[in-house]
Amino acid sequence: MNLENQWTVYRTRFLVRACQLTEPLVFTDALGREQSGRPGDYLVESTEGVRRITTQTLFEDIYVPVAPPDDGAPDAPARPVARASPDNRTRATA
Repeated sequence: MNLENQWTVYRTRFLVRACQLTEPLVFTDALGREQSGRPGDYLVESTEGVRRITTQTLFEDIYVPVAPPDDGAPDAPARPVARASPDNRTRATA
């Protein structure tokens, strides 16, 4: 199964890339766990590159697709930008 051009970016609290399976898929993840999915389930990749399979019902209940960019750039998620908490921000003084 060629997945390179089938990824779509989705968001929840974190950005992920995902593609919907069109055929059964079984693999062992980076932690040694067997992942298996059926057509309709989603192969989900985190920004760290960790892949897992999520059922269609659960995935579609949680994730919202991110609109593709208009500039023709690939739809890979950017690494999240770390933001300072209100306590750690410094204010500019004039």
